[in-house]
Amino acid sequence: MGSRLNPYIGFKDNAREAMEFYRSVFGGELNVSTFREFGDSGPNADGVMHAQLETPSGYTIMASDTPEGMPYEEGSRITVSLSGDDSEELHRFWDGLGEGGTVTMPLQKQAWGDEFGMVNDKFGVGWLVNIAGDHSQDGATG
Repeated sequence: MGSRLNPYIGFKDNAREAMEFYRSVFGGELNVSTFREFGDSGPNADGVMHAQLETPSGYTIMASDTPEGMPYEEGSRITVSLSGDDSEELHRFWDGLGEGGTVTMPLQKQAWGDEFGMVNDKFGVGWLVNIAGDHSQDGATG
């Protein structure tokens, strides 16, 4: 299978809600395992030990809740970048991620010819969206 690079997002106690939200935006199959399924009967037993979303576009997003006793720092999450040339799909993702979130930079044409924007979703995760523009007129040779 080769190597893959996947974002893994840490949540305090709402990983399931966040991953269900991402499934509503991106589609795909979501698999969730709880701490209980791996023998934990403590206060975090129903928390998400591991969640993985495989989307029709080939994205994989993983997440977990932070169990008691492990440090959790708000804002220490990652920023996820989505890019490509499927304008319709990426605009749909942008719209979905923005629901209940905060746009920090509107999705609009940039100096490099692509549409680019930044949004923090309703769970505080930052997303960068870059939609490739038509660079056939930019003087580039190939």
